Amino acid sequence: MFLFVGLGNPGAKYELTRHNIGFLVADEIAASYGFGPFRSRFQALTADGHVGGEKVLLMKPTTFMNDSGRAVGEAVRFFKIPLENIIVFYDEIDLAPGKLRVKRGGGSGGHNGIRSLDAHIGKEYWRVRLGVGHPGDKDRVKDYVLQDFAKAERTGWLSKLVPAVADEADLLVRGDDSGFMSRVSQAVFPQRPKPPKPNNKPDAAKADGASDNSQEN
Repeated sequence: MFLFVGLGNPGAKYELTRHNIGFLVADEIAASYGFGPFRSRFQALTADGHVGGEKVLLMKPTTFMNDSGRAVGEAVRFFKIPLENIIVFYDEIDLAPGKLRVKRGGGSGGHNGIRSLDAHIGKEYWRVRLGVGHPGDKDRVKDYVLQDFAKAERTGWLSKLVPAVADEADLLVRGDDSGFMSRVSQAVFPQRPKPPKPNNKPDAAKADGASDNSQEN
């Protein structure tokens, strides 16, 4: 059994804020893989389903971001889920908008939701860091992550990133984190095909023509 956790804050006020990108991903996964309806459980909204042939409990903690670990800890202890089967999706200000990184373990990077999870369940779970960009000044970070995504973001990179993360989630349960990152990155920032190499070889017809002319002269 796997546990997918999308981090965010509950309530319509926070629905489209940068801090709630984890909730957006959780909702997209639920819709894409036909999960059952969300219901209140473990101080969270949870839904059951399957991804890549594996049973998955999908969770959106309702404890507010700074206390996310309390809700996640309840589910982990109840189902005895090993940390290597826990995948957490959350916002990362130190990555450019639309970029992402996957890693297991590590520090919180100043993210209060991750700090809470580390305290309640340990650190050796998988983290899917979803780039939302940095405001440029550390004193503006709190307000920045609690602001709504700009319209250009919602219709641009965000509209590609969230569905791509959901579409490729089966690679995460297979343990192919590098393949996941590559496929999602290609969906968000598709590479332009390389132009064909110039053909420096002489044209055969021209060569024949040149030979005929030399014979006539």
